[in-house]
Amino acid sequence: MTTTEAAPGVIGQRLLRREDPALLTGEAKFTNDMHVPGALHLAVLRSPYAHARIVSVDVSAALDLPGVRAAYTGADLADLWAAPMPCAWPVTDDMKNPAHLPLATTKACYVGDGVACVLADSDAVARDALELIDVEYEPLAAVTDLEDALADTTVIHDELGTNSSYTWNLLVEEHDGAVDEAFAAATHTVSERYVQQRLIPMAMEPRAVLAMPQPFGGDITLYSSTQVPHILKVMTAITLGIPEHQVRVVCPSVGGGFGSKLNVYAEELLCMALSRKRGVPVRWNEERGENTMATTHGRGQIQHIELAADEQGKLTAIRVRLLADMGAYLQLVTPGVPLLGAFLYAGVYELPKAYDFSCTSVFTTMTPTDAYRGAGRPEATYAIERAMDALAAEVGVDPLELRRRNFIPTASYPYEAFSGLTYDSGDHDAAATMAAEMIGYDELRARQATQNVDGAAKRLGVGVSTYFEMCGLAPSRVLASLNYGAGGWEAATVRVLPTAKVQVVTGTSPHGQGHETSWAMIAAEKLGISPDDIDVLHSDTAISPLGLDTYGSRSLPVGGVAIAMACDKVIDKAAQIAAHQLEANVDDLEYVGGAFTVKGSPDRSLPLAAIAFEAFTAHNLPDDLEPNLEAQVTYDPPNFSWPFGTHMCVVEVDVETGEIEVLKYVAIDDCGKQINPLIVDGQVHGGVVQGLAQALYEEAVYDTDGNLTTASLAEYLVPAASDVPSITTGHTVTPSPTNQLGVKGVGEAGTIAAAPAVINAVVDALSGLGVRDISMPASPLKVWNAINSARTATDQPGGTP
Repeated sequence: MTTTEAAPGVIGQRLLRREDPALLTGEAKFTNDMHVPGALHLAVLRSPYAHARIVSVDVSAALDLPGVRAAYTGADLADLWAAPMPCAWPVTDDMKNPAHLPLATTKACYVGDGVACVLADSDAVARDALELIDVEYEPLAAVTDLEDALADTTVIHDELGTNSSYTWNLLVEEHDGAVDEAFAAATHTVSERYVQQRLIPMAMEPRAVLAMPQPFGGDITLYSSTQVPHILKVMTAITLGIPEHQVRVVCPSVGGGFGSKLNVYAEELLCMALSRKRGVPVRWNEERGENTMATTHGRGQIQHIELAADEQGKLTAIRVRLLADMGAYLQLVTPGVPLLGAFLYAGVYELPKAYDFSCTSVFTTMTPTDAYRGAGRPEATYAIERAMDALAAEVGVDPLELRRRNFIPTASYPYEAFSGLTYDSGDHDAAATMAAEMIGYDELRARQATQNVDGAAKRLGVGVSTYFEMCGLAPSRVLASLNYGAGGWEAATVRVLPTAKVQVVTGTSPHGQGHETSWAMIAAEKLGISPDDIDVLHSDTAISPLGLDTYGSRSLPVGGVAIAMACDKVIDKAAQIAAHQLEANVDDLEYVGGAFTVKGSPDRSLPLAAIAFEAFTAHNLPDDLEPNLEAQVTYDPPNFSWPFGTHMCVVEVDVETGEIEVLKYVAIDDCGKQINPLIVDGQVHGGVVQGLAQALYEEAVYDTDGNLTTASLAEYLVPAASDVPSITTGHTVTPSPTNQLGVKGVGEAGTIAAAPAVINAVVDALSGLGVRDISMPASPLKVWNAINSARTATDQPGGTP
């Protein structure tokens, strides 16, 4: 049988997202929109101390408040947990992981750690009751500095005897001592220290939970604003000791996640445990003040990176040392996040087998960290791209030229990297050339020569950032080698109904990515029908029992490909029915435009709609062929997918005030074949804004007592639309050779590339004043201080060096 796509095809069209009308008109239902009569409201009392022993907890006064139905301490509920809260990524066999319960029993380890809870008839009463709970604490010293944590001056978890969780090494050498030899022989070396500040994901919708027990039998349904319903189902069953088949997880509309909803949280477990205990629904809705301290943070690293290069600036060795902030406890994938970038500190550059990476993680008395958009990949890209600019200054060449000298040649793909991983495809020079042309790179360099002169009030800077993203989080056997606690596969079912309408059931769980639109487009292209005839079902483990959900830019290169493969199986089965009905051989059929035709006999044709009804009635099917027309596929990719690109940023810096104005931003990304370019551009725009936010605005700041001083949107600076520059997008298209659609992920690309592009531009603008680095976020005060420090260092107060 021959399958031919009907022109012009659905894939590649800029179709409007089918999800948006419900969101824009308020018809979409979020967890907090669900009205459940008789539900009790959960409120959690959180520690005001970053580190303190819990001497006593008295809930009696709270119980006397009208409307309060129950109040519990951590000790009261200790018997409800079959296991501590899960960490699914024990990255080393000797990793230290303190037991983490939904409510602390003996010690609070960060501001926001839950120590007691209340159930009441309303959320307001439950929160009022918290003020009546009397907790006696014995305050202990806080640990908020990573290097202090490493010194073990104050040990947070007494049972561990240390604040260190693990050290993970990746040393790749052609022969023993190759890295040291390369540095000793190098013409040029640079050694840089960068800080990845903590970030608060700040999804538009804070978290929300609703647990509904069945009146008999022990079944329970959990509604949660989560990214990972399938993983949550497994982990809650294990933690609560509930048979997994009795747990159903549903995530209704979800207002953003960015990794912060890729977790198993205390409040989900509390709602489930207490709803089963009391036999009534229990719900919890997070307030923004809770969100900033009780939902995981992102980033949190000190990075040391060294580059060795020859006289031309060609890289000969790289050495990386990370100190990673785990926070107070290990959440679902906390320890693995820094390691997602472990293979990428060489970026898109050729490197011999001379790579030395080591990551040491430490506990602190701060909110646990976990995945945040990009998860390890933005951190790695920031370090190598900032260091490449430092190397360019050392060698004395233009930063873009230095990158060109080091790019992996296009002809070398598929490229076996120093790490043993295979990069599937790439054309880095093409992306860089397109970016340079779109931003006017040569003209900007010429303009700098006339603008950035002594006494200039505003200085112009151009920043370059190239990147590789290792996404898809598969194959499963590679994940096993990294001690990851799950697989990398994804499942899909395609079902053609008797009336020729189609259901696509996916294991991915969208929260803004546009899966309903894109998945319908994939199936429409494959089946030769209209996307309007396709319904996409997701985010409910009763409807879609198999899946590994959405994170790590995996949805399209794993979940989308699974849908395409399921469509192929549907067509293969339909072909057997068509051949039987048309009295032809399957090999003599061709499928185009939603119909089977006998080759050379265009009048002998059977549309998919007719076959679907025949499969339903089963009146005239081939022997041994089951009725109905559907297929299920579980796809485990053979490789990660490898999107790449070049971003460039232009800024002007006011040297008297430190104010930064982003004049232009160009993003050239290659995510392989694009299903819907409109959605791709939206993903890139959103990612760039979050990367720009890290570069210029956002930081979770703690004082020395462990208090989060940026606990509200009044202190934590999220850029408004008026703060965001116009973003110009462009694309090269290098299809992935490892999947039939030729696709790669794109959801995190903008975040990965943006921060180093912006900071490189700021430092480039001020390099003539002697400024070599500015830590993120590059606030006007930081920039002003850097300028004046450089002036002082050159002994030219009030002037420029």
